[in-house]
Amino acid sequence: MKATSIDNPQPVATTKTIRLTRARRTAILKALADPRRFELLEQIAKSQCPLGCTKALEAMPIAAATLSHHVKELETAGLIDIKREGKFAFMSLKAGVLQALGASLAALEQGPCDGR
Repeated sequence: MKATSIDNPQPVATTKTIRLTRARRTAILKALADPRRFELLEQIAKSQCPLGCTKALEAMPIAAATLSHHVKELETAGLIDIKREGKFAFMSLKAGVLQALGASLAALEQGPCDGR
């Protein structure tokens, strides 16, 4: 969804709030439980632009087939989007998912106990 501001007539991207189901939260947490997948997600987040699988493979000491497996797991969990251009694939974070996950985890934190 795009909006424009009064000061800037250029479209401004707006992110709608994402609500995660229990099943989706579980899938995301399972995907992130693997240290290599978490490292890959960090690389994607730090890249600022879509990260090519070739660049990710150069940065990680794993086989191409293993990288492909981890990419598929992150995509299936709904954490990343894949854009294919010919034989190349570029990964980017799915907007709002990590923020929604953080909010659902923060909601678990309880305030101070008054009674005990």
